[in-house]
Amino acid sequence: MLQRILQLAVTHRHLVVVVTLVLALIGARSLSQLPIDAVPDITNKQVQINVVHPALSVEDMERLVTFPLETALTGIPGLDQTRSISRNGFCQVTAVFEDSVDIYFARQQVSERLDRAREDLPQDVEPAMGPITTGLGEVLMWTVEFTPPDANATAGKTGGQPDGTYLTPAGEHLTNRVQKLAYLRTVQDWIIRPQLRTVPNVADIDSIGGYVKQYHVLPNPAALQSYGLTLHDVIGALERNNRSLGAGYVERHGEAALVRADSRLKGLVDIAGVVVKEHKGTPITIGQIAEVTIGGELRQGSASVMGKEAVVGTAMMLSGANSRAVAVAVREKFEQEVQQSLPPGIKARAVLDRSHLVNATINTVAHNLFYGAMLVVVVLFALLGNLRAAFLTALAIPLSMLLAALGMSHYGISGNLMSLGAIDFGIIIDGSVIIVENCLRRLGDRQRELGRLLTAEERLEVTRAASLEVRRATAFGETIIIMVYVPILALTGIEGKLFHPMALTVIF
Repeated sequence: MLQRILQLAVTHRHLVVVVTLVLALIGARSLSQLPIDAVPDITNKQVQINVVHPALSVEDMERLVTFPLETALTGIPGLDQTRSISRNGFCQVTAVFEDSVDIYFARQQVSERLDRAREDLPQDVEPAMGPITTGLGEVLMWTVEFTPPDANATAGKTGGQPDGTYLTPAGEHLTNRVQKLAYLRTVQDWIIRPQLRTVPNVADIDSIGGYVKQYHVLPNPAALQSYGLTLHDVIGALERNNRSLGAGYVERHGEAALVRADSRLKGLVDIAGVVVKEHKGTPITIGQIAEVTIGGELRQGSASVMGKEAVVGTAMMLSGANSRAVAVAVREKFEQEVQQSLPPGIKARAVLDRSHLVNATINTVAHNLFYGAMLVVVVLFALLGNLRAAFLTALAIPLSMLLAALGMSHYGISGNLMSLGAIDFGIIIDGSVIIVENCLRRLGDRQRELGRLLTAEERLEVTRAASLEVRRATAFGETIIIMVYVPILALTGIEGKLFHPMALTVIF
């Protein structure tokens, strides 16, 4: 078998060169499209379900929400295990699936079970599935802060004011810490987040810190008592005056004019102007009996930068995407469009870019591979004493890497520290060195034996015979090396995800 292959390779050597070049080009294309990451993603297939209900204690959350949700998920095909945490007003149920289960099939099954479980959950409890991402999905993190105060700030102009307050584009005057942090969170949730979610392969944009903006109505007990009002009267008045109602349409001259009553409250002025009741012919408004101000939702955590409170946003990558490509795309969108859309006096600054870590890791591997290849070429030239033979032997290095990239791309293996770092040039060129060295020795012996230069046919025949002489031994050696890595493929779970790329890359 080996004799026939070598005979065909020598006879059709030009065809072999062409096929090798074609495969090298395909491998180069696969290498350019290869997902790049720092380390393999060892996260298992999981679907997270989050429930937020501030009125429920830890015991009620566990009994009324967490347990029914875990029970509803039992029996899903491919489900490995479920785990949960319950906190005051919050619970999270994580369904872990087998690695062979498609994540979208798993989410579809979980969604169907959640629809059935809603009947057993308390009223107003809405379970929601988390984004399709993993523990390594954070590709870009940024902060949203106020710019340093400007000594030449103009009063009444949008932005920072001379007295240290802030005037929003909507005309709201922010005077205290809570109001300013709430505005930063509003900028993150309503300006930055919608733009970055349009980037391909971004699963979600997470927000930490600040306050979720709220309008607070703080009644004055003395004023309520003097007008004979209660808190229920105030709540009822706000609910009745915060509606948008439709009354059909009026047809006139063949045209339909929509009839609508839009009484949605749009700000502090609208809320303060809501009429609660009439007292001796005079309307009593919210502003007369309560203080209306901007506040923040109750929170259980915060974010800070250099010791100062701020709002932190994080772009989460879709599971299985190319982390470096997604990080670069998000960074470009962030710098080219998001920065220009921020209100005056607000800045957003990237503090963590995963592409930097990936590039640093890949550069380290690339430098080591380059220096290793150069060292191999120098050693080969020194030992073989023939520059052309050393060059032909060294060609095994790039060709092997390109063909390995073809296999890695086909099996979805990313280029990372484990896969690319497993490349050993000694193993790669071992067979080539043995064959080339034997060919040089046999050609020299044959030439000295005949006392003249060999013809082309004689050189080809000596090369074929010399290659056949050692090829069987080198084939056994290569098979032994492959068999050493085969048991690694039997690893499962986290160990398998961590070491499979290394073993497969060496085998390729």
